[in-house]
Amino acid sequence: MATHPSLIAMGLCCALVFGALIWAAPWWAWLLVPLGIGAQMLNEYNLHRFVFHMKPPSRQWAFDLLYQAHYGHHDFPTNRPLFFVPIWIALPMLAGNFLVVWAIAALVGLPGPLWIATAIVPAGGVLMFMVYEWFHMTAHLNLPKTRVEAHVTRLHNQHHYRDFSKWFHVSPGGEIIDRVMGTDIDREALKSQQRIEFMRTLGLAPDDPRLVAARHRFADKYGLSAEEIALAARGPRAA
Repeated sequence: MATHPSLIAMGLCCALVFGALIWAAPWWAWLLVPLGIGAQMLNEYNLHRFVFHMKPPSRQWAFDLLYQAHYGHHDFPTNRPLFFVPIWIALPMLAGNFLVVWAIAALVGLPGPLWIATAIVPAGGVLMFMVYEWFHMTAHLNLPKTRVEAHVTRLHNQHHYRDFSKWFHVSPGGEIIDRVMGTDIDREALKSQQRIEFMRTLGLAPDDPRLVAARHRFADKYGLSAEEIALAARGPRAA
């Protein structure tokens, strides 16, 4: 996390904003930080489900963007550079969300719209984003885990290796959103959902030309070896 550009930028932003809150914000701004945490959990779910898992585009340039954003992570789930949200997604979303909250607060006539937006987006929202990135990273690493990390890992593995159309949350507690939205997996469903088409390639054939082209195009960027690319093109094997 300490070496990825988006995590460095978002971490610095979060630290600076909390410094500003401590130094100059009105007391009531702190009451809005939890609102930002909740909003980010909804944002995490919606972005993951409706953007990162949208129908694969037919145009290669659009497919390549989503490959870098998320498809590549399902293609190579243990590749560390693909764990994290790219900076060209994280920073524009931060800026866009901030402007939206500030504009709404200003238009409604609420006092201190700048502090409202600051407390909700770069304070609560970015803090929760960093939590998400931590738990997503630990879910894909083989290391000792706390009970919470182990629970997140178990559910996230179901998303990768049981049914990619389920369990879109990663952050602890986000499973409530999946249950409300009907994208959870119950224990009975697990017995019949370890299907070959739900592993690694989001339902695409492992030798889909778009996947093949993206793997070769980004091999150097993500450190993909020729052997890894060849193995991915053959697809997962049934246990």
